[in-house]
Amino acid sequence: MQIYPTRASVDLAAAGVATMAIGLAAQRASILAWGGALIVGLAIARAVTRVSVTRIRNAGFEMLWSTEKRVSRVARGETVTLEAEIRNRDTRAARYVHLRGVCSPHLEITADPPEGEVPAGGRLRVKLSVSTPRVGSHGIFGLSLEVQGSPGLFEVPLTFANPYGIEVLPKPFSISMRSARGGRSRIAAAEGRSGPLPGDGSELRELREHRSGDPFKRIAWKATARRGELLVRDYERQERDIVWLVLDASVELWSGAPGHAPLDVAIDEAAAVAQRHLALGARVGLAVLGARRLDWVPPERGPAHCLKLFSRLALRATCNAADRSDWDESDVALRVLEHMRPLEPALRELKPNDLDGIARQAERLRARGPLSSNSPYAETHRERELRRYLNAFGIHAPARLEPDRKKTDEQMERALGELSRARPRPSIVYIWSPAPDPAHRPEIARALNRYRRGFELFWISMLGEKSIERGIGGIAEAVADAVLTRAIVAEERGERALRALGVRVEKVRPKLALWPKDAVPRRVA
Repeated sequence: MQIYPTRASVDLAAAGVATMAIGLAAQRASILAWGGALIVGLAIARAVTRVSVTRIRNAGFEMLWSTEKRVSRVARGETVTLEAEIRNRDTRAARYVHLRGVCSPHLEITADPPEGEVPAGGRLRVKLSVSTPRVGSHGIFGLSLEVQGSPGLFEVPLTFANPYGIEVLPKPFSISMRSARGGRSRIAAAEGRSGPLPGDGSELRELREHRSGDPFKRIAWKATARRGELLVRDYERQERDIVWLVLDASVELWSGAPGHAPLDVAIDEAAAVAQRHLALGARVGLAVLGARRLDWVPPERGPAHCLKLFSRLALRATCNAADRSDWDESDVALRVLEHMRPLEPALRELKPNDLDGIARQAERLRARGPLSSNSPYAETHRERELRRYLNAFGIHAPARLEPDRKKTDEQMERALGELSRARPRPSIVYIWSPAPDPAHRPEIARALNRYRRGFELFWISMLGEKSIERGIGGIAEAVADAVLTRAIVAEERGERALRALGVRVEKVRPKLALWPKDAVPRRVA
């Protein structure tokens, strides 16, 4: 048990030491005894705090979630409200300060009330507001509070290890959750080039007489006034489109504050495009590429497939795999051991250098994790088990510092070649990646020259304007402006090269001229 002094106890200790020094200097026994009494009193207060907190823990001091489910699924940027209950079975009340949630660094938690008292033999309800700035599977490992002893001079941190999972999907997921489910079945064909069929779309098919069941928003009022009969607009939609979304998930694109990195923005954009095409009846596939192929989802249609794409976009570009993480096997084992010890106090005897023992315990305790424990890439079985534990509890490893650009471009070249030979052939392909300079990324220029014919190709540039943190004044601000300007110039150079190759460059978000105060909206192509 760790016991920490409060500011008052530190001041009293300093006063006691100073008083004893004065008593020694003045050779006054009364002053020396008074200073010694302060020190003895602090020692007694520390012992009383240890005894009282030990008694509370032994009597039963626990935290429970108010809901039976252990995972919440939300859209990025939303705030989740969770309720927990702290129970105190002791005959004395427990006063605490600094209540906080122990969670993944990609979550932000505010606890209410932040300080208070758990009544004797009673319970206290706590509300946690969880902000979700980044997609992925994130863990709330429990609550931590600092219990004060009876004199209030010492604090003891207590942690409740009760894991809870938060699955954060792209922002368009919130629209899907609010949309009505079911409805009429639509005409669909398994293969072939897109063709016009009646339904919801953007192209006018014909004006026809109003029939029972036609929505009022389709009434053509001007044509109705001219003809003297109620007419409605009938639109056509493009059916049987085969759409592929290709996402560049290089590790360097996670740089920046959570929620503002290039991949944060690109994942939301790709989800929105997928949702739009699926709503029109198209079949949509997904390729997530890094130094290796991270995911490949064949094109399908329907609401279930839409949810599958959202989940793959959120979970496949993370950095817990061995080739995308800055942690080696020893680092992962140390983090796993630190997380397991509150769950199993008996593991305190396990040594950090016993990697085999840590892996065996991690495999045993992984079932307690609230999240899916899919197996990430690793060289050995032992390391895969350790990294599976990270996934099961929502523990995030930092991204590797070395960029993936060269290998990612090679994977993108292979992917475009495979799409050009796929059956059924894609009709539309979207690529999210930084705009390439052919001088530095020849693989992309070669692939576009060879494979771009046969389908419509749209390139959406990824640029992390918001991820570049601006310093306040002086050299820091000048450096940030220089970095941003250089990035914008490189993007414009790459976009010119793409247009020269005949690739359509899409602009789906505002571009910053120099900084947010000088923002200039970009035209949406």
